[in-house]
Amino acid sequence: MFTGIIETLGKVEKLEKEGGNLHITVASDITSELKIDQSVSHNGVCLTVVSLDGDNYTVTAIEETLNKTNLSDLELGGVVNLERAMVLGARLDGHIVQGHVDQTATCKSIEEKDGSWIYTFEYDPKLNNVTIEKGSITVDGVSLTVVDSQKNSFSVAIIPYTHEHTRFHVYKVGTTVNLEFDVVGKYVSRLLELRG
Repeated sequence: MFTGIIETLGKVEKLEKEGGNLHITVASDITSELKIDQSVSHNGVCLTVVSLDGDNYTVTAIEETLNKTNLSDLELGGVVNLERAMVLGARLDGHIVQGHVDQTATCKSIEEKDGSWIYTFEYDPKLNNVTIEKGSITVDGVSLTVVDSQKNSFSVAIIPYTHEHTRFHVYKVGTTVNLEFDVVGKYVSRLLELRG
């Protein structure tokens, strides 16, 4: 379990395909605090540390994960949002995030608003996921509040700190992001699905 509060950015140092799997080696300032078998969120995807080497660590994404997330879009030198699993008993600053991506979305617009930014994302509504106005959403592992909730799109307001310390500063129109919908949104989605 995670909180959606990104600890740091990691830099992709190596990408190695093995069958349907992708081994991802990341350089990070939290590597020295990691251990093998530990869960770390990468752009909102929970992956297990499989090896450590100096400032680098490696995780493996299986084919299903690559098909359902934006991890297959990673490039050498690119950045990923990183968060270690939450500590029981610590303050929960974001919201409860499982690290299980529901689907991806595409950045449709970026609007600068006097020192902050409004990002709008569009997603396929066929999976019956929904956002709720002022509800929570996780975009590439970042816990955010939904504004302008629509059937297949939503916007989020990004403050300068979040813009600088997460992947938001590298997004462009057309960028694919991972979404994890809030538990309440998932409940509403399931009800809609059952009603047919």
